[in-house]
Amino acid sequence: MERSSSLNPKQRRADLTKMASELFDVVVIGGGVTGCGVALDAASRGMSVALVEQRDLASGTSSRSSKLIHGGLRYLEQLNFGLVREALAERNLMLNRLCPHLVEPVSFLYPLKHRVWERLYVGAGVFLYDVMARLADNPLPWHRHLFRKSALELAPGLQPASLTGAVRYWDAMVDDARHTVALGRTAASRGALVATSTRVTGMVMNGDQVAGVEARDLEAGRDLTIRARSVISATGVWTDDVQELAGDRGIDVVASKGIHLVLPRSAIDSDTGLILRTEKSVLFIIPWPEHWIIGTTDTPWSLRRAHPAASLSDINYLLERANSVLRVPIRYEDIVGVYAGLRPLLTGESEETSRLSREHAVLESASGLISVAGGKYTTYRVMARDAVDRARERMDLDVPDSGTDRIPLVGVDRPAILQRMCQEKPDLEAKLGSSRFSRAEALYAVTDEGALHLDDILTRRTRISVETDDRGTLVAEEVARLVAPSLGWSEGDIEREVAHYLARVEAERDSQTRTDDETADAARMGASDVRLGGVD
Repeated sequence: MERSSSLNPKQRRADLTKMASELFDVVVIGGGVTGCGVALDAASRGMSVALVEQRDLASGTSSRSSKLIHGGLRYLEQLNFGLVREALAERNLMLNRLCPHLVEPVSFLYPLKHRVWERLYVGAGVFLYDVMARLADNPLPWHRHLFRKSALELAPGLQPASLTGAVRYWDAMVDDARHTVALGRTAASRGALVATSTRVTGMVMNGDQVAGVEARDLEAGRDLTIRARSVISATGVWTDDVQELAGDRGIDVVASKGIHLVLPRSAIDSDTGLILRTEKSVLFIIPWPEHWIIGTTDTPWSLRRAHPAASLSDINYLLERANSVLRVPIRYEDIVGVYAGLRPLLTGESEETSRLSREHAVLESASGLISVAGGKYTTYRVMARDAVDRARERMDLDVPDSGTDRIPLVGVDRPAILQRMCQEKPDLEAKLGSSRFSRAEALYAVTDEGALHLDDILTRRTRISVETDDRGTLVAEEVARLVAPSLGWSEGDIEREVAHYLARVEAERDSQTRTDDETADAARMGASDVRLGGVD
């Protein structure tokens, strides 16, 4: 069933009404990249689909990644050839067909410290990486070996003494939140019903089998029952919680915290990204439109999951590792923004999170609940396909195999729509404060991209919360008043939204001055969630 791809408050209310009155083939719990991918996969096969998300699309891990679409070069060293091959194929598919308007090439320089053996070792790995990519219709350039002089011409910001040469290779980058929203919108265009701010509170049971979900509309404060032949949980670090609602335990997921720093482009003199080996893993310095992103850390996390906090220790770790190769050290004062996310990792025998599985698992438990977890952002489509295949088997439906490898994502026309909006209302062309985002983009976030709250706009539809020195506080009221008519906000609603956003920024800044996870978490949770009930 084809319908509009627009997600907005009116469409959300209509979708919730239908969810409460119809029987669906599939209910998807979770609006991250995997959940939206599941919704698109199922809907595109002709299944009836309802997706519910307790906060915003991409509000968790899917907006807090390293923004890379890549094969995972370091997984070659772990001899995980299957994962690398799969991820490279998905990377190339996104670049070539699915969303070239959202994913773009990016190069990385791998500095070499040793003259012979390291060049042979790294060169062999990158050569294999490119060969595997070529087998999957690779559109990116072949890697290059560079002597020190050429490497420093490309990245003058490196300390000459920190390298003897380098290898340059190519991968891809994406605005993860925008990509996830595009997935959700594409699913909606194929007939999926999508409701954010809708928290699953229980399972509907038919005997000992899951037959739907009990949910609460956090905007209206009302409960509803959504009945379905199959329920798929794509909830990341909340996987265990959802399994418990069905009285099950199957997939065991642990959380690993990764933080990233956002710095102005002037902080590092380079025409390419950098990848550095650390004692634990690798560190990326990634070009962003007007900034650099530095990340990431990889530490176990067992505290509250809704808003993981970046501590001062995390920040200092990244600064120290980056400064070990930079000619002009980055100072704490240079940091524009910081964000933290949680990786959902399948548990293994090792306690080191970097060694836990990045491959995914799909499990149908005794109650019939289907859970999909683990994996990488890049391989979301494969995870979604496998989960829907399992649902098809459970329901014994005569539906086709997945065709999402041939479905382009919506959003190609976004620039034209924004331009048209500015022509009709010239005041929408103005930039929001010192950011690169326009007033039109903030309004479009509500009318077409499903934003319901100020935080949705400033944090995920735009990146103002981490790309400006004030972290969006100076434009918060302007944006709230701009979108208020589209969201039906009163003066009191505007004041509440702005107050919540300012409190969130203050709590994040406070947490980033604390030296350990426990005190940082306590500081971050000083600001409640803007959605009704304060979701954990």
